[in-house]
Amino acid sequence: MDANSALDRTITKVLSQAEGDMISQIDSAYEQAVSNLQSSRSMVESDYNKIIDGANKQAENLKRQIIGSSRLSARNKQLVLIENAVGDAFEKAIAKIESVRNSEKYASMMKKLLEDGLHTVGGDVVVECNAKDKTIVKKLVSEMDRGKIKVSEEAIDCLGGLRIKSKDGSMVYDNTLDSRIERLKPLIKKDIANIFMK
Repeated sequence: MDANSALDRTITKVLSQAEGDMISQIDSAYEQAVSNLQSSRSMVESDYNKIIDGANKQAENLKRQIIGSSRLSARNKQLVLIENAVGDAFEKAIAKIESVRNSEKYASMMKKLLEDGLHTVGGDVVVECNAKDKTIVKKLVSEMDRGKIKVSEEAIDCLGGLRIKSKDGSMVYDNTLDSRIERLKPLIKKDIANIFMK
């Protein structure tokens, strides 16, 4: 039995030593796994933070683009409104011109336009107007004619007013209502824009 008990002791000792080695290897593997997990965790957190930062920057850029696009769209709509308001104002003015064409006020305005043109061009001139204003212009010219003013028989295409040219055609003073309206449009647009932009 001594041999058996020595064998049992040896087997127990070998098993005990193997168990210790195995436990030591398991502990070492566990510690290595925990270490790997911790280093992976910090790398994952770093990658996560980079992704979040990138997403925040992208969201901020997208937000700026949307706001910029909205502002541009609003500005374009304001410009369309201004253009429409100017167009409406001029349509009303044109309707008003037609309604007062045969009045004393209109004749007085035509006289002022004629005097301005004669003063600007000077000398022998040819006066042009539309067919509707021909009678008024001829009457005004006959009242002030000093032999230097001729009314053209050809009508020009305009709302009203007149155009005065030197007889040789070298100088032209456009005092038609159309040209006066065109000169006023930028000022009116500016005034309307100031109202809308406040």
